[in-house]
Amino acid sequence: MNRIQELFQQKDKNVLNVYCTAGFPALNSTVEVMKALQDNGADIIELGMPYSDPLADGPVIQASGSCAIANGMTIEKLFEQLQGFRKATAFGDGGGIYVPVILMGYLNPVLQYGFEKFCRHAADLPIDGLIIPDVPEYEFETEYGPVMQRYGLNFIFLITPETSEERIRKLDSLSTGFLYAVSSSSITGTDKDFSAVEKYLQRLQGMQLKNPVMVGFGIKDKSTFQSACRYANGAIIGTAYIKAVENSTDIAASTKAFLSSVLEK
Repeated sequence: MNRIQELFQQKDKNVLNVYCTAGFPALNSTVEVMKALQDNGADIIELGMPYSDPLADGPVIQASGSCAIANGMTIEKLFEQLQGFRKATAFGDGGGIYVPVILMGYLNPVLQYGFEKFCRHAADLPIDGLIIPDVPEYEFETEYGPVMQRYGLNFIFLITPETSEERIRKLDSLSTGFLYAVSSSSITGTDKDFSAVEKYLQRLQGMQLKNPVMVGFGIKDKSTFQSACRYANGAIIGTAYIKAVENSTDIAASTKAFLSSVLEK
């Protein structure tokens, strides 16, 4: 059993996954941001690998990716930064990163790096799973999935309110870790009508899927987090967190303030 499965065994409600962009706001702030997220209540860290053409990302996350690329972030650089990040001595006496870490990105840069090499290096760190929205289902089943399985990496598929029940069940059967329920067919960072989202999540809940369900896109504060968690195992916050740290001079303090406002009882 890996870290993602262990997490959902221990905590099946109100799981908070926070997205951050590798190499943002500064090239060498990646692991500092991850540590701040872990220390202030994030249950999962979704680490974005910046790409020049990120189809699913809204303007804020796109801008953070452009900034990271300008800072010099690459997959090679990211793997270099993550060396030893799990070790107890990674932060002096502060311990290492023990929460599940998922790499989120797009297929083109991963293929340029070399797919099997990428999976091997990710597993060596170790990373727990991958979200690559533009991997087609057929290619996953025939080509990429077996490689990920060989290296013990979870793969998380995305579904939307428009995804048919048949396809939801198929993607649920292929996913490991959790299923990423996009709250609507739009880009990240846009406001949502959560009454419509709740009907969609109730439908998913009624399907008794194999995987836990995490809701993403439009989750930005305590209210939207709680709404998303009502009918799902947890939620994913990205754009709102990027905004909270983009001009920060103290990553730890900005992260603490933001996550406290989301998680306050």
